[in-house]
Amino acid sequence: MIEVTNIHKSFDDKHVLKGISTVFESGKTNLIIGTSGSGKTVFIKCMIGLFDIDQGDITYDGRSLNKMDKKAKKQLRTDIGMLFQGSALFDSMTVQENVMFPLDMFTHQNYKEKINRVNEVLERVNLVGANDKFPSEISGGMMKRVGIARAIVLKPKYLFCDEPNSGLDPKTSLTIDALISEITEEYKITTIINTHDMNSVMGMGQKIVFLRDGYKNWEGNSQEIITSGNNELQDFIFASEFLKQLKKGAGI
Repeated sequence: MIEVTNIHKSFDDKHVLKGISTVFESGKTNLIIGTSGSGKTVFIKCMIGLFDIDQGDITYDGRSLNKMDKKAKKQLRTDIGMLFQGSALFDSMTVQENVMFPLDMFTHQNYKEKINRVNEVLERVNLVGANDKFPSEISGGMMKRVGIARAIVLKPKYLFCDEPNSGLDPKTSLTIDALISEITEEYKITTIINTHDMNSVMGMGQKIVFLRDGYKNWEGNSQEIITSGNNELQDFIFASEFLKQLKKGAGI
């Protein structure tokens, strides 16, 4: 569980996050939504310690990020998996080498132990036998699955996903959503997803936080979102869906 309490973040005279409080529970898919400039990316970067907050607190299962020393923060990083937008695979590395990279960085396992773990996670994301392929040799959906395998190879307690369906067709997006949901429940991970995809919001939003102008404007789940009565949220939902259909009709 990650608990965020009254956090603020400013850059010079720009107040980006304005007193956000919420709780992200283990074993659930927690989604962060909002328009560009709402503070989503800064919020995520604060939670993983890339930005120091100006006020408030962020706790990981009761451990305050603010009070962690360098050693504790390094340990926390081994508990965090990251799925980046675009997968962010190393082009010069094979699938196996990409997935093994965190093991090389953060563990003292021998080569056999690393290979066994790599094969375990590749099997979990349905990529058995893809070890020796390079990113240029696999599809966008397969690249996302490699990214997920790399994100979970250290058996993280917390998983952060930045626009996991970016650049994917609708069918592949549903596959990735289902895989993330399954892994979250199976391993009891606290999963936090930054997304614009309304299919993801409606399909896997067990907890949804809607940011607007740096504030938490609404929170709830996918069953509550349509009947929320929040005008700003409704505008965001239907504008997102309209733009998606417009792009689809234009072949973009």
